[in-house]
Amino acid sequence: MIRRAQPLLGTLVEICINDPLPERDAHAAAALAFAEVALVHTLMSFQASSSDVARLNRAPPGALLAVHAHTWAVLALAQEVAAASRGIFNIACAAQLVAWDCLPAPAGAAPRYAPHVEVLRCADSGAVRKLAEGWIDLGGIAKGYAVDLAVAALARAGVRSACVNAGGDLRVLGTAAFPVTLRAPGEPTAGAAQLQLSDAALATSASYFSARDKDGAAVSALVDGRDGRPMTGPASATVQAPTCAVADALTKIVLASGDARHPALAVFGAAALII
Repeated sequence: MIRRAQPLLGTLVEICINDPLPERDAHAAAALAFAEVALVHTLMSFQASSSDVARLNRAPPGALLAVHAHTWAVLALAQEVAAASRGIFNIACAAQLVAWDCLPAPAGAAPRYAPHVEVLRCADSGAVRKLAEGWIDLGGIAKGYAVDLAVAALARAGVRSACVNAGGDLRVLGTAAFPVTLRAPGEPTAGAAQLQLSDAALATSASYFSARDKDGAAVSALVDGRDGRPMTGPASATVQAPTCAVADALTKIVLASGDARHPALAVFGAAALII
């Protein structure tokens, strides 16, 4: 078994390979997987001015922009999840996060957050249409997508058993089970439950690390897309799904709704647990 970790996507990404590959081949496979995560970091960063996300945020309404295939895929999935959740999941929440000091402010005046306004729409041939003023942030889905790309890279390199974990968004490759401990929301340094995960993805969302006070009000890095309010409750939501991008996005829906059987879960073949 080898374990490697790198700081990417605003967290620590860990790759654990448990496979009888030669050690040199296992390290080479891990390097390929980290390269995929780094690509997502470059394409979908909110802060980096050259990223696809920053370009879309700067674009005026009506603009049609070509984006990388990975960015397009994440935006298309975000549209599907938003529709299935009836607006709970909304990537056009960045103006709220900037106002709460959860994201750094880009240059220019901040747009007003309008929960029911569609800001972007994916077009054909990898293009995206900017429909209205607004800032998007892909922090609630891109990390899971990066994990999926890393797992795919490991599989292409011949790895049969591995786990990629990006700050709690993780996916296991192969039928061998990896132990996963879920944090206790009231005491996040302690474990509340443990499970064995194989050939699936898991993600958890909670406000215990991002909750803070802003001008006398409680805020966090999690936004309920229906009304723009912060999620600051004491619970955590964990979702198991076929892919980590789906699990990552669905956790926000479960946490905001408080419904571990939300209809969106069935749409994507997922299951949830609220602690």
